[in-house]
Order: sequence, then C-alpha cells, then structure tokens
Amino acid sequence: MRRTDVVIVGGGQAGLAMSRCLSAARIEHVVLERGRVAERWRSQRWDSLRLLTPNWMTRLPGFQYQGPDPDGFMTADELVAFLELFTSTFPAPIETDTSVVAIEGAGHGFVVTTTRGVWHTGNVVLATGYSDQPFVPAIASRLDSSILQLVPSAYRNPAALPRSGVLVVGASATGIQLADEIHASGRPVVISSGQHLRVPRMYRGRDIMWWLDRAGILDATTESVFDVDTSRHMPSFQLVGRPDRATVDLERLRRAGVVVVGRLIAADGHRLHFDDDLIKTTVAADLKLAGLLSRLDDVADDGRAGVNGREPFEPLWPAFVTALSDLDVRTAGIETVIWATGYRRSYSWLKIPLLDARGELLHQGGVTPRAGVYAIGLPFQRTRKSAFIDGVGNDARVLTEHIAIRLRHTDSAHDSKHDSPVAV
Repeated sequence: MRRTDVVIVGGGQAGLAMSRCLSAARIEHVVLERGRVAERWRSQRWDSLRLLTPNWMTRLPGFQYQGPDPDGFMTADELVAFLELFTSTFPAPIETDTSVVAIEGAGHGFVVTTTRGVWHTGNVVLATGYSDQPFVPAIASRLDSSILQLVPSAYRNPAALPRSGVLVVGASATGIQLADEIHASGRPVVISSGQHLRVPRMYRGRDIMWWLDRAGILDATTESVFDVDTSRHMPSFQLVGRPDRATVDLERLRRAGVVVVGRLIAADGHRLHFDDDLIKTTVAADLKLAGLLSRLDDVADDGRAGVNGREPFEPLWPAFVTALSDLDVRTAGIETVIWATGYRRSYSWLKIPLLDARGELLHQGGVTPRAGVYAIGLPFQRTRKSAFIDGVGNDARVLTEHIAIRLRHTDSAHDSKHDSPVAV
C-alpha cells in the first residue's frame, strides 16, 4: 500500500489545477486518471467541438493562453495540447490508465483502491467534474428499437449518422450546436427545447464572456445569490464558439429551417408528444436576457468599458406562438435521436455517505461534511465560473489552503500524541 497526503481523482483541468497548487505548496499528492490526461477532451467530444469561452479565458494557475488569437475558440485537440503543456510546467505526479474502484474511510484517513494498487491518504479531492455521465431520461426506453439513440459523447459528425432526419432533445449549448451542425449537413432536424438561457455571442462589439467578466457576473459567489441550488442547476447558455462569432439560438435555427418544439414529455414507439410550454420558456428566456443586457448597458454607460451605442433587444417568443405538439417520426423521416439533456455525476466508487437524494455531492465551496474529502470543478462551486477552465484555479487555491491547514493540525496532533507522557 502506497501513502501520500492527497489523492486527486481525475486528470482534467480541475485535477491538474489542483495538482499545480498542491505542488506550489509542497504538499505530497498523486493524480489518478482512468485514461490519459484530459481524456474526455480526447475521446468523448465531437469533431467540430470548440470551447464556448474565448482563448483569453483559458487560464490555469501560473499558466494561460499566449497564442496569436486571444479572441478565438480552442478546438478540443488544441485544449489537450494546452493541458499537456501545462503539466510540463511543474512536477505533476500523474498516474494514467488508473481507475478508482473504491474510496473508503479508514480512521482519520482514506483507503483508495484502484486498478493499479491501493493508496492510503489523509485527503481526497474529487476532480471528476460536472459532465461525468450523460443523462438520458426514462422516456428513451419507450422509443421504438429501430430508432438510433445517441448521447453527445458518442456523436462525432453528421456523416456518421443515417441520411435521414434527427431529433435533438435539449436546447442548451450542446443541443444548439449539434442541431445547427446536423441541419447544415442537409438533414432535417427537430429540436425539443425546455427551459433555456439565450445570450448573444457578441454584444456592442465585444464577446459576451468579456461582458460577463467585466460586469463581475462570473465572479458572483454562492453567498451573493438568492438560491444557490437553483443557480447550480440552471441550463447552460445557448452559446457556440464559432470562428465567425455568430450567435446561434432557437430563432437562428428556426429561420434556417429547423423545427422547434417544446419539451418532450411522452413517447410511444414512433409517436412523440411535446409540451405546449415553448412560449412560456421562450418568454422566460427573453426576460432573463433583457435583464442581463440592461445590466451590461449600465456597465458600458459608466464609461469604463470603452464601447458605445446600445443595441435593440428583440424578443423571440412571438415566433413560437404555434408549435408542433405531436410527431410521428416515420412521417417526419426521423431515424436518430440525440439526447443533449445534460449530465449527472456518478460516484459509485465513493463508499462514504456524502450524496444527497439526487445523487449529488454534499459540499460547501468544495468542502464536504466528511473531513478530508473535497471536490473541484462542480457547477457554481464557489463562483459562477467554478466549472469553467478559468474558474478552477481560484477554487484550487482555496482548497489547497484548507488542506494545508488540515495537514498542519494532523501533524500537530500526531506530535502531541507522541510527546505525551506514558502512563505506568
């Protein structure tokens, strides 16, 4: 059995940021990665994927993008290369091709069993991220077996799909991107949209992420919002990182010929039924967007943003007053369904009771109720950008400080025990 002060589970951007901060603090640790560094970015992404955040936001502790296109958007391959270069800047103790089988409590520490041996440690950091397992709703089992069903991590490009229609379920960032790409390939596309958040890619001459950063919205903390649980479960923006910086939303898709429908609520073989909530969800998205743009206008008007001229706000909901509620996939020529319905975290290997009724990890700012167990890379962990590449660094620094204090206290307790007189 090997020993170390900290075991980090996951070798993506969150785990690597944590490793960098622990290394700087000279805290002994190991990073356990079931595949290669940044494995999900290598093998679980479609061919055309780009980051939703501009390159200047690709920042990790002591390291950031230095290329010629700060306003561009990295491809998945470029991000893998970025992360590999990052790991070369410090002595990252990474064990690849090592899957965690179980994490169990052992006194004041933990036993971490892997496919390549056992570790004993006083601290564990769960860095498996927020996009661990694609979520497929139970309704999928009621579709006819002749229909090809995919999750985004299994999709690669339109050419790999049947030459027929596609239903994309989900209209957040992933669903919007896939619907746009597949429709551009000449295939008929229907997109089913529930609750969603739309934002323009560019606003008043600047990228929307520049505005969110400048307005301090991305740095909003869990203490500053009315309901952090609601904030953590909000859908991602309808946002695409395209070289042309175009805005892709439901209205753009509708104008291109994509059929936009409400939330999928029932299926029976080849027949699908959609809720009549499309107007409601679109109005709600319009109201949120109007409020956001008003806030950004206030930032611009204070003279510090260096931009001028307000842009008119055009609500989208009138275009969706009438929407299809029933669909026979045979009549529509649909042979493929892609479930862009979000992700769930999976902690089947965590043998410590730290999950709520929904299977989500209990924590405050990445610190769980079990002393010595931490998490990083979760939605709104400490700030709105906690799950972004640009956000994991600050969270890693805070957790490193927490772990350092815990290690000092552990060492002090150990020294006191050995220095105490022996009873005779």
